Order: sequence, then C-alpha cells, then structure tokens
Amino acid sequence: MQDDPTGLDVCLSCFNGGCTGERNHSALHFKTRQHPLVLNIRRTRKAVKRDEPPHKISKLAIAAETETDRYDVKMEVCCQECQAENIDLTSGKLAAVVEGVMRANTFSRQEEVKAWEQEITSCEHILTLAQEDARHIQSQDLGHCSMCDLQENLWLCLQCGNLGCGRAQFGGVGGHSHGLAHADASGHGVAVKLGSITPEGTADVYCYRCDEERADDDLGLHLAHWGIILADRQKTEKSLTEMNIEQNLKWEFSMTTEDGRELKPLFGEGLTGLKNLGNSCYLASSLQCLFSLPQFQARYYRPNDELPLVQDPAQDLETQLRKLADGLLSGRYSQPDSDVITSEHSTEIPHQKGLAPSMLKHLIGRGHPEFSTMRQQDAFELLLHLLKLITRSQHSTSPQDPTQAFRFVMEQRLQCLGCEKVRYRVDEQDNISIPVPIQKTSRDASSSNEEEGKGLADEYQPVTIKECLDSFTAEEIVELTCSSCGSKDGFSKRVLFKTFPEVLAVNARRFVLINWVPTKVDVPVVVGDEAFLLDDYKSAGHQPSEELLPEDGAEANAPAFTANQEALDSLQQMGFPPNRCEKALHATGNNDANAAMEWLFTHMEDPDIDLPLDLTGGKGPATIAADPEKIEGLGQMGFAVPQARKALKETGGDMERAVDWLFSHPDEQGDFEDDAAEPSAAAVTVTRDLAGSETLPARFELQSIVCHKGASIHAGHYVAFVRKHIPGDDSATWVLFNDEKVVRASDIEEMKKFAYVYFFVHA
Repeated sequence: MQDDPTGLDVCLSCFNGGCTGERNHSALHFKTRQHPLVLNIRRTRKAVKRDEPPHKISKLAIAAETETDRYDVKMEVCCQECQAENIDLTSGKLAAVVEGVMRANTFSRQEEVKAWEQEITSCEHILTLAQEDARHIQSQDLGHCSMCDLQENLWLCLQCGNLGCGRAQFGGVGGHSHGLAHADASGHGVAVKLGSITPEGTADVYCYRCDEERADDDLGLHLAHWGIILADRQKTEKSLTEMNIEQNLKWEFSMTTEDGRELKPLFGEGLTGLKNLGNSCYLASSLQCLFSLPQFQARYYRPNDELPLVQDPAQDLETQLRKLADGLLSGRYSQPDSDVITSEHSTEIPHQKGLAPSMLKHLIGRGHPEFSTMRQQDAFELLLHLLKLITRSQHSTSPQDPTQAFRFVMEQRLQCLGCEKVRYRVDEQDNISIPVPIQKTSRDASSSNEEEGKGLADEYQPVTIKECLDSFTAEEIVELTCSSCGSKDGFSKRVLFKTFPEVLAVNARRFVLINWVPTKVDVPVVVGDEAFLLDDYKSAGHQPSEELLPEDGAEANAPAFTANQEALDSLQQMGFPPNRCEKALHATGNNDANAAMEWLFTHMEDPDIDLPLDLTGGKGPATIAADPEKIEGLGQMGFAVPQARKALKETGGDMERAVDWLFSHPDEQGDFEDDAAEPSAAAVTVTRDLAGSETLPARFELQSIVCHKGASIHAGHYVAFVRKHIPGDDSATWVLFNDEKVVRASDIEEMKKFAYVYFFVHA
C-alpha cells in the first residue's frame, strides 16, 4: 500500500495501517476508532536493472539492505478530523512518534526475519550430560556405524560413544537412522555429527529427547572424552543448515517447457501469487486451491460489501480472509514487477511481486505448536486446521459457512462372522485419506546387478484413483467378541459413503516406514481430467433382511481383544512395552507388525499411551456415553464426530475442556475403535440433517491439486495446480501457482500422478 500513488496512512494512536486509495480503509478506521492523526507514507522504488540472474543464497542470513537503498520515501502528518495536511513534524511529540514508526519493521518484515533466523540453544539434557567411561573413537577414517557399514553421516552419542548413522539426507547422503534407533533403545539423548565438526568448535548437535537441533557450549570437553581433539578436526560433510539451504534451492518445480523455454507468466483476475514468507509454501498452495472454489469466493470475495466492524481487524479471521480474497481474486495486484527492468540481453521473465499473507499466517498459527513456527509444515494438516478455524469464526451477518461444502457422512457396517447380525454407524467428515497401493517395478536385467543398480531410485507401478478408493473402502476383519452370540471369530468391517460432499478433499498417503522413519514414496496415481462416478462406493444402508445387533449392556458383555501373538512378539522385541503393542495392534487390524509400529510412532505423545487397552472407551457399566448434544455442538465448530467423542471422554464431558483438548491434539483422529462397545452413538448424527447429498449419480471431477516434492512432508516444496478459465481459451486450463510465480502449467499429467492433496468437485 505504501507503493500506491496516494500512499499508506499509519494511525499515530494505534499504528493501524490503512489504504488511502479507492477503498480508503484509513477513513473507515477513523470512523470506527476516532483516531484523527495519521502519518501518510508514499514511496517509489528505485529502478534496478538486471543483466544477470540474481545471486543464489549461500547462507541463512538477511542482507543488510535498508529502505533507503530500495525506495525514495515521502511522508507527511495529516489530521482526518479537521482535514489539515502537512502538519509540522517537529511539533509536540510528533517527531519521536514518527521516527519510531519509520524505524519499526513491518509485520511482514518481522516474519521474514524469523523465517531465516534459527536460534539454536542448549537444553537440560546437554547441561546435565553424564558421560560413561572414556575410550578412543576411530572417527576420522576408520569409524563406521555400529549397526551397518556406513562411514559417512555418522552421529556420535556423547553419553556412551556409540556411532550410529543418521537419516538419509537430501543429495544422496545415505543413512539408516541407526543413531535414532540407539537413542530410542538406550534413552541417550545427545549426539554430534562427526563430519560437521570444525576446529573452531562448531558442529551439528542434536538432542533426540527434545527432537531439536541444539548447541553444546562444552562440545570440546565432551569430544575430548572420546579422544577427539577439536584442533585436529577437519569438516568433511555439510551441516544440517547447509543441506537445508541446498534442498530449498533445488526443490524447484519446473518453470520451463520441454524445449527449455521459460513458462510465460499469467496475469489477471484470480491469477495472483503469494510471496513465500520463508517455508510458507504449504500455506500458499492450500490457499490457492481453496480460493479457486466458488464457495470460498462467494463467502469472502465481496468487494461491494463493508468489512466487519471489529475492534482489531488484524486479529479477526473473517477480515483477514476477506482481505486475502480481494488480493487473490480482484487482479489488482496481478501485475508484472515494475521494479525489475530487464535488458534486451536478459532472459529473465518478470513475475509479479506476490502478496505477503503475513497477518493471516500469524493468525492461523496463533497458539498452535507447529503452525506458529517458521518451519515447513504439512499442507494437508494446515488445510484441516484452517477449515476448523473458519467454522468457529462465524459472524452474524456472514453468508453460509464455506466449509459445509466439504462435509459428508461415512457409514460403517459391522457384521458378526458368527451370527451374521449387523450394526451401522455414521460419522461426519470433511476429507478422506486414501492408502496408495505400493508395488515396486522389477528392474531391467541390465540393472539387476547390485553394483550397476546401486544409487538408482526405486520405481513403483502406477495405480489408478479407483484402485486407491477400492483399497480405502475394502472390507476388513477386526477381532472383537460378539455381544449377541459370544463368538470370537471377529467382525467384518466396511466403510462407505452415505452422503457425498460438494468438494471432496482427498489426501494420498504415499508414506511407508523405512528403518523406523516415515518416508514418502513416489507411487504414480493416475487421475484424469474427465468426470468419474463414485456411485459404487455408496452405502446401501440397513436392509430389511439384516438383523441388528442388540445394544451392549453389562460389563460381562464388553468386547474382548486377543493380540496376534506373532506380531506382538515382534513389537516387543523392538523394545515397545506390552500395553503399547496391544493398542497398536488393535488400532491397525491386529495382523501387521509394521503397520502397528507406524501407528506407535505417530501416537508416542498420547497421554494414555501406556495405559492398558480399554475397549469400553473408559466407561463402566453405569457410565453414560458421550452426550449426543455435546457431540453435535462440537460438530458445529468443525470437529468430526470421532474427534468430539474422544475429546469428551478425555475431559469427562466438559465442553470447554474438550475444545482445549481438541486444539492441543490436532493430529488425534478420534474414537473409531469402540464400535462394539458404543452402539447408541449411531444415533448421534442421524438426529439432525446429514451433511452432504445422497443424490445419485455422484459425479466428480478434478479441480485442483497440491503437489509436494521432497522425501518428507516437513521439508521440500509445495505448489498448487488449479483448473481455471483463462480469457481467450476455449476450455479450462491448468495453472501453476509456485509461490508468487503464476504460469500456464506444462506436463500436468505427470504432476497429477504425484499430488499430495486432490480437490474433486461435484460435477
């Protein structure tokens, strides 16, 4: 806004910034707050001529470039009450206040600095480190992992001197996570990466118990205990920071055509990019997909309506989303960067500057342990978090909640394998996470030799979206005791759609556990642009010929569970306690130790992880189930029924505590597993209108995707591909949103195969 010809008004009472142009939000602020004095700031960019591409980043730092270096700035103080202009800046306290405003960093600048600054501190585990008996470690040339033959990426346990390899790293650095395995087995927390040690005493120090990179002020003494002298060290491997920089530089989606030409930028309405605030591509890609939907556009893009009258617009989600919608959809900011003047010899294409959603990012992340940081996050988790916040942020004058378009009902059918009686249960959801069948392709005979095939990335057989849905809705067997006939043969279980949403958000789960580390695998999922039917996945519901299971009563009829002994033994041999093993096997179908181990790694922080398995959901025979009205109330806030049920059980039915519990456990999927113990819960959601539509045909087509490149969802890079109608085109075109860069997409079929989140719209 400072770059607008009329400038930006900064209120000298509360320091709110307001535009002065056509929409004149500065005047709106004066009308609502009665703060008369403003500092009007107008700046013009000093032209920069580039004959060469910009220099690449070489270290994590902010260049000491000042506003004076980049802009010519003019300012004056005005009074909106008496319409006085160009008030003397030296009068009264004005000089000090104006100087403070001009010296302060903008909100976006503060967030940008946070993104590049990484404050590494020590921790209690380092400060209280007690080292075992000293011995000499062959660390420079002869050292290798104690559990494999790797001689690089080695981490020395500072407590006992064990050498273990680290995680596999970007750039082909090998690793099997044996250092982490040693820390889990021994409880030793602090390790140092040998190849990163310098004579100056710097090194990568990691605390596994904090799960954070740390600083060790006594590193020299701790290393000398194992015969490693700092003065003799030579750095031989990249540090974690250097690898992060290299990864962020190289995780780049192609911005060129097949013949090597750069993709031409697009400009206009609905074609505005979002500036990367530092590891914020997960947010930008999700927002681009959401605001391509008509439901979000109708709710938030209302250029002719007044903004909500709230005390603090910066803290109001509705206001910030309205602000973002105007920026993304109006086309007002979708212009080539006029500050960059390219010479006739330059091949650089000037993209737009992009909007910086700093306030919105701060607001979304406020109070959240992950989204409040400047680290890379999971785009799908961000999507679910944002949908919840929107549902809870209702204004009385606002149109319909746009998240309603995502909601639908899944129906679960349980049938006893003994007496064949059935039970049905419905749960409201706003997304599905589908498993991607994984099967490696066989290598050519020429590459089958171990040496010839060494270093080649694994390749996987393509699967269709239908195969993924078939796997998601497939029948499975769960081991429960029937309360009607007493059979211990178990139940068949299947979950199908009872209703369908307007927008179906699908998360493709491409992660497997490799050496105890969740790792993404590039399995191609074939998805076409043409519409397809989901009719085959609709539940038929209770049939007249089916006999329903009676409601469970006394504790004697409570369900029983017998863990698969072979899988249980495998988990216990890995060092997991019996209670955790039983819970994991119960949660994952009781037949796969690997699946149970993956479940354990994602539920390590559960407060009840070490308690015995309770199939009654913590209820005795006299305890009443979760109140359906409270579950419905939490559902209106955007929480799924299983999550609401779990939260109410954990907090004794207290609504306020349940809400706090839900926001402190954002990854908790909820209470799905007590099906045989709580049949009355089926009535929870059928007492009101079901979300979604039961109308057939259920025809869906792909609208947008969030793509991710990288081995971990918490690293790498996210972009969005959206189908849009571009003026002059006869049909919808795929557009790539890569932060602030907006271009016509190429090779979209390849990108669709490896998408992380798919958005399908009801056609």
